[in-house]
Amino acid sequence: MIVDKIKKRNLPEKNKKTEIDIPVGKWAKCTECKEIIYKESLRDNLSVCPNCGHYFRMHINKRIELVIDKGTYERFDLNIETSNPLELEDYPQKLKTLREKTGIEEAVSAGTGKINGKEVVICVMDSGFLMGSMGVVVGEKITYAIEEAIKRKLPLVIFAASGGARMQEGIISLMQMAKTTAALTKLDKARTIIYICFNRSNLWWSNSIICKFRRHSISRTRSNDRICWTKSYRTDNR
Repeated sequence: MIVDKIKKRNLPEKNKKTEIDIPVGKWAKCTECKEIIYKESLRDNLSVCPNCGHYFRMHINKRIELVIDKGTYERFDLNIETSNPLELEDYPQKLKTLREKTGIEEAVSAGTGKINGKEVVICVMDSGFLMGSMGVVVGEKITYAIEEAIKRKLPLVIFAASGGARMQEGIISLMQMAKTTAALTKLDKARTIIYICFNRSNLWWSNSIICKFRRHSISRTRSNDRICWTKSYRTDNR
């Protein structure tokens, strides 16, 4: 009978594995040309789209690996904990989640290293951590790096990607802008330091505090990575 034939049919298994192996997390989509790119190819091309030349955002560790000589980077160990002055319930959990996701403790990493054998002080910000917003820890690390550059008379390099003040820390976060500005004013008056600021974000208004002390605009492109300003003082007037 027809009913018996229906019962005898072999129904497909719901969780049957297919022979097609599609790797997960191996591809990235370019926001400019919309092309799908193999991540290994993107990594080999220094995070630049091979099709249209669009610059992808780069993780802090990758940026340091690219810029600083291998094995020479030493992070400033300030032992500062991120505060919660407004006592927001979800803020500590959000920080914990972001730290697990990104593998970094805060939106900036500051330390010393060598570029082609020359020692420098470097700060690298990451917009993937709360949009690179400036809280107490971020402001303190950048200020400390500037003061160390003045003290040691070393070149200062900053990759700025700030999303402005961190609203979760209220008015205290706004004070960090004043603090970093005061530190950069000291550096400006020292007149012995090379200061280069790379703007890594389209948020020009929020990065203006860090990149405001300048003399020459080197270049500006449609990508997310551009040299913003540089300033140099030399004792031999060259």
